[in-house]
Amino acid sequence: MSLSKQALISYVQTELNIDQPIDGDTELFSTGMLDSVSMVGLIGFVESKAGVHVQPGDVTLDNFDTIDAILAYVDSLG
Repeated sequence: MSLSKQALISYVQTELNIDQPIDGDTELFSTGMLDSVSMVGLIGFVESKAGVHVQPGDVTLDNFDTIDAILAYVDSLG
């Protein structure tokens, strides 16, 4: 299983109803674009697509605030 940048961006835009342009360094949570409810769905998507398990302690802005940060976090698990 793999998680691509485009799949992640597509998920955020379609499933989380974000109609703004998003790229790798767009801040998702610290700007208020997404909230904690969105985080639950995002974590589920990341886990299912990447085949990883996200530890609760790893759910931080450092790991989840941008698309690039999420991809780097997933890579660090592999």
